[in-house]
Amino acid sequence: MEYSHNDAELIKQPIGYWSWAAFNAVVTRTRGALAGIGTTQPQWWVLAQVARADTVKSREEVAHLLENYLDTGPEAMELEIDRIIAQGWINEDSEGRLSITAEGRAFYDKAAALQEELWAERHAGISDEEYLTTLKVLQRFVHNTGGRAWHH
Repeated sequence: MEYSHNDAELIKQPIGYWSWAAFNAVVTRTRGALAGIGTTQPQWWVLAQVARADTVKSREEVAHLLENYLDTGPEAMELEIDRIIAQGWINEDSEGRLSITAEGRAFYDKAAALQEELWAERHAGISDEEYLTTLKVLQRFVHNTGGRAWHH
């Protein structure tokens, strides 16, 4: 791979720009691929939380867990939950508990396979050690600047 600058110049490059550029590239690619199969990234998050749950989760639990993902917000997550209920991918019982439907399971499996392909694409040529170091460095930047971030 050809880098934007030599090592001496690259060390002086702004982390804000390059973390933004990486974010933009990854999120744009992910959202475009998910749109290609008929869903949004927030809908995927909801579907994955319901499909992978060891115990049944309530609408409130799922919405609260996901509301800060990429600054989505609680209102947007509630809307996305409503949309995937309307699509028939999950059901909500009278107590607000969410469960996946057979149609939702089939779609989840399709979307999960796509996410695995995207993971492999993003990680091409990047060792587990490099990835681990990258995440630790990014988390240190968050810490050093007084930010807060947590991903489940």
